[in-house]
Amino acid sequence: MRYLSENIKKDLARKMVFLAGPRQVGKTTLARELCQDVDLYLNWDIPGDRDLILRRTLPSSGLLVLDEIHKYRQWRNYLKGLYDERGKELRILVTGSAKLDVYRFGGDSLQGRYHLLRLNPLSCRELGISSLEGLNDLIDLSGFPEPYYSKDRVFAKRWSIDYRSRLISEEITSLEQISDLGKLELLALRLPELVGSPLSVNALREDLQVAHTTLARWLEVLERFYFIIRLAPFGSPRIRAIKKEMKHYHFDWSVVQDPGARLENCVAIHLLKWVQYQRDTRGLELELNYFRDQEQREVDFIITERRKPVVAIEVKVRDSDPTRSLRYFKSKFPEVDAVQLYLYGDGLKQTPQGSREYQTKEGIRVLPCLMYLNGLV
Repeated sequence: MRYLSENIKKDLARKMVFLAGPRQVGKTTLARELCQDVDLYLNWDIPGDRDLILRRTLPSSGLLVLDEIHKYRQWRNYLKGLYDERGKELRILVTGSAKLDVYRFGGDSLQGRYHLLRLNPLSCRELGISSLEGLNDLIDLSGFPEPYYSKDRVFAKRWSIDYRSRLISEEITSLEQISDLGKLELLALRLPELVGSPLSVNALREDLQVAHTTLARWLEVLERFYFIIRLAPFGSPRIRAIKKEMKHYHFDWSVVQDPGARLENCVAIHLLKWVQYQRDTRGLELELNYFRDQEQREVDFIITERRKPVVAIEVKVRDSDPTRSLRYFKSKFPEVDAVQLYLYGDGLKQTPQGSREYQTKEGIRVLPCLMYLNGLV
């Protein structure tokens, strides 16, 4: 069972549950595990199932799983009517590989009728990883179940190429009108090279020879389909922060070739998973951001609660003293928990998870990545 299983069961007792997340992240497997009778699982992409959905040939009670129904233009009206009619007897789980709160296509509001839960890739905590070797496997193979459990790096590379191709040619085209799929795929190929730095839409536009509005829309589409996430910069009157350029990361971090950027991407998805879990299950108003100011000082990740920073995180491949940027941020926000993570230690006081753990006089904690990631979700 995945980490959201108990939350789904609990929420289904009250309302519909929308389970969203990247394609092939395990939503269908999780839904089938929760649904003992396979006849209660209906997939909009399967013609026979689609016919049963449209004819409303549905159970009157029990658990009903509707997969990819957001591809039906009237899905919101359909679910509203179904829930209002049978909601007391029928538990309804809706799964989809696009942001279900975005694809509305008009129709009645579902406000107050559902809980949204987001399923993210496998993580150190969920897998119970306890060694540096295990963490390196996760970094190389990604957190998607099929390539990770294969333990085969060649298979993982082939899976990743097929994943990108199918996402663009099948999933995105089912909901979006894209005039040039070739250039959209070129964008998907170019983005991994730019992970970890503020993304310049103008520079990308010039590379691909497309209009600014077109490129901006394509980035939004890739985000809606959980191909990438984008982090907004954290801004405050205390610092001269940049306010526009966003950073991006990939849910399939194996596409990132640079070792440092891939590690940073892996940590980003771990942090996103924790932030979204806290928002979806506990109602905490958390966001994942980054910091960069006009003097080029940058901190990889800032977790904020109600727009106030609570954690600042810097990620390094090798153990080293805290960066100048992290020290600066800590001086401006002394109440913030400042952390520098590293993958490889210096060999002193070696532990299964890494090397040394200590705290500087400024209050910055330095510790192994695995130790910190195992404290998340």
